[in-house]
Amino acid sequence: MKPQTPRASRLAPGLYVTATPIGNAADISLRGLEVLREADLVLCEDTRVTAKLFAIHGISTKMAPYHDHNAAEMRPKILNRLAAGEAIALVSDAGTPLISDPGYKLVREAVEAGHMVTALPGASSVLAALMVSGLPTDRFLFAGFLSAKREARRKELAELATVPATLVFLESANRLAASLADMAEALGEREAAVARELTKKFEEVRRGPLAELARHYEEAGAPKGEIVIVVGPPAARAPLCAHEIDAMLENALARASLKDAVAEIVAMTGLPRREIYARALALSRNGD
Repeated sequence: MKPQTPRASRLAPGLYVTATPIGNAADISLRGLEVLREADLVLCEDTRVTAKLFAIHGISTKMAPYHDHNAAEMRPKILNRLAAGEAIALVSDAGTPLISDPGYKLVREAVEAGHMVTALPGASSVLAALMVSGLPTDRFLFAGFLSAKREARRKELAELATVPATLVFLESANRLAASLADMAEALGEREAAVARELTKKFEEVRRGPLAELARHYEEAGAPKGEIVIVVGPPAARAPLCAHEIDAMLENALARASLKDAVAEIVAMTGLPRREIYARALALSRNGD
């Protein structure tokens, strides 16, 4: 990708991190359209996907691929073009770049090199799902995709169990029922929402307790489309008694090593590791 002589652009030189629609092609800002038309280059995850958006809005700006597989090779070339005074836009296939999409290292290196980096906010499946979930929005944590392996997934959920905020996850359709079931076990009976195909013709938001949602998708099968899961925050509860802690430990020790069981319960309860380790050790000895 050789730097070209910058054309007469109204845009200041720099990197423009530009949100694109997550479904409905009309969900792009006027400023976003202006930047995509005026940029010297638009970096895309998949040029074929971005070309469809360009066709709808009559945009003919040159595109180049920028994704996980070529990022290391492309970054120096992009930085050279920025240094030459070009205006370059970065988009993902859908939604806001860098949110579970490539771009973080490019932004960091552009900033370190002294180039202007600006954001053009817009559509985001994370925020859209949060908006329609009916769950608290004053504090939330975006946890991205959980592990595909069950034991690793359950460990990740255990670490999130005590976070005092609404949790937002992305998930694939074929793992949806299993992930919801693991959430019900690790997080407790919280209210949740499963949002799919947001802003598209077949948009659906299903709300209910985690266990109920898990049963529904187990019976109905994997749904179509991109999926966001929103889980309400933990309810305030009285301090756990010794019997409750021991029961949690026994459950964890039945399926995990002592070290992993202790880590899981510490994450779930927030209690000191030394205290949980001592109880786990005593339970293990009593069981021998």
